[in-house]
Amino acid sequence: MNPAQVNYQQLEGSVGLKFAGGNVGTIVGESLKYIFAVAGILLLIYLILGGFQYLTSAGDPKKAQEAQSKITQALIGFVIIFASYWIVQVIANILGLDKIKQMFQ
Repeated sequence: MNPAQVNYQQLEGSVGLKFAGGNVGTIVGESLKYIFAVAGILLLIYLILGGFQYLTSAGDPKKAQEAQSKITQALIGFVIIFASYWIVQVIANILGLDKIKQMFQ
């Protein structure tokens, strides 16, 4: 096959990640789903580690305080992620951005 006969535009879309060849908005939009999922998994791990640290503090006030701090930080992170999701949804509704509203479905 002669290189002049290759349809590079068709070839570009057929290889790589789903958003390969897209613009920055497409990349961010596709990545947000995974970012929220990873944040949820990390939240769960952080809560489990904080709870385990609290259980194994054996009455040591310093260790118990560190564990409570870890749990509090995890819950604050959850509130931030939850609020950011809803802020994005509200802005999408106000501006009529259907792609953003459908992103998490």
